[in-house]
Amino acid sequence: MVRNGLRGRFQLYKCKDCGRKFRGGTRIEKSQVITDYVEGKQTCRQLSEKYGVSSRTISRYLSSMRHIQKVSKDRNVVVQMDTTYWGRNFGLMVIKDALRNKVLWRKYVTHETIADYMEGVQWLKSQDFKIYGAVIDGIRGLAQALRPCPVQLCQFHQILTVRHYLTQEPELDASRTLQGLICNITKMDKEVFLKAFIEWHEKYKEVMNERVQDRRIKRKTPPYMRPRLRSAYLSVKRNMPLLWTFQDFPNLGIPNTNNGLEGIFSDIKSKLRVHSGIGRELRKKIIDEYLSRHY
Repeated sequence: MVRNGLRGRFQLYKCKDCGRKFRGGTRIEKSQVITDYVEGKQTCRQLSEKYGVSSRTISRYLSSMRHIQKVSKDRNVVVQMDTTYWGRNFGLMVIKDALRNKVLWRKYVTHETIADYMEGVQWLKSQDFKIYGAVIDGIRGLAQALRPCPVQLCQFHQILTVRHYLTQEPELDASRTLQGLICNITKMDKEVFLKAFIEWHEKYKEVMNERVQDRRIKRKTPPYMRPRLRSAYLSVKRNMPLLWTFQDFPNLGIPNTNNGLEGIFSDIKSKLRVHSGIGRELRKKIIDEYLSRHY
């Protein structure tokens, strides 16, 4: 009996005596199983039914995934840096080439720290990368650690920070006006925004600086009446030098937001959502495999 090669699920056999051909046995391409699991929305049980094998066999194929990290050939980069989480103690920290949409470095972390980001930066430098600019979120101290590299604070993160202090629908007129101004920051240039921000402060500074008038408070200086409004204002004021780096260095092509990196995070999470019951190690392998295929 001779076995002829047939790509797919089954093997084709031929009897040497009578010449009859028939199919028999199963042939599973391990790479195809991994592709179906990573790219598609199929569970282990569905794949086991599709290929006619046990779920344990599918799990064994998936656990054999091995990722080889490829270093980008383009060494002059502007990077985007951020971290996303699944639960409280499992996060993915990523440094990405903003211009070519390639993931340059990643690390699985439990918390977002400056030391971890700098570990990625040092690794890039050891691989002869030259960083001309960086886009970061609102983690304090990271911009100072990256000096003298030009740093852009993600404007969308600034919007979220102000929204955190003022809520989604603030009742106070000063809060609504400030939130409306910040929500339009991505559509304004530096000069227009600064002018509007100064005008807001001149109009509402008395409201923002008003203190509680209560004789029962045993303090030399009474607390502010609206501390969250004040915190939102001071956040924007403190971060102002970092919000317009992309405009101060127009030739570098620095993005004003981390939306390109957020898109990658959303893409990964949508793929993992169908596999919500998997363990941490298999989740890491799927993320590595998906990033190596697409980014």
